[in-house]
Amino acid sequence: MIAVVQRVSRAEVRVDGEVVGKVGLGLAVLVGVERGDGEADADVLARKLCALRIFPGRTPMDLSIKDVAGACLVVSQFTLAGSTRKGNRPSFDRAEDPALAQRLYEGVAERIRNEGIEVATGRFAAHMEVELVNDGPVTFVLRARDGALAGE
Repeated sequence: MIAVVQRVSRAEVRVDGEVVGKVGLGLAVLVGVERGDGEADADVLARKLCALRIFPGRTPMDLSIKDVAGACLVVSQFTLAGSTRKGNRPSFDRAEDPALAQRLYEGVAERIRNEGIEVATGRFAAHMEVELVNDGPVTFVLRARDGALAGE
């Protein structure tokens, strides 16, 4: 599972011109579900998002989203599972089956909500317009695999 996380002063997502999710101060999180991802990956990703200290306090990266009473806009982004390694057209062979991907994506949002954080979402499989103000800019890429954070 992969997530692109941006610290935002505001963010919203629209479908057919209608705002379906909107937050003020907080995080915009684009979530891509890859083949082989599971519930443990959704758990570890949500826990990390809730604890990640990327808001300013005594230092520029000192407080978590809970500490600043922020909110999360969680948006499904299957293109994060895309590969541009061969040719010029992306391959989405690594993207999970939509039914399972939706369940895991919604699971991330629900786990964050269960931590007492306000969560807004996009609409799974819809064509969405995401508008945000990246505060900083601050952007991180998180990967979870086999129930653990992967990479750096």
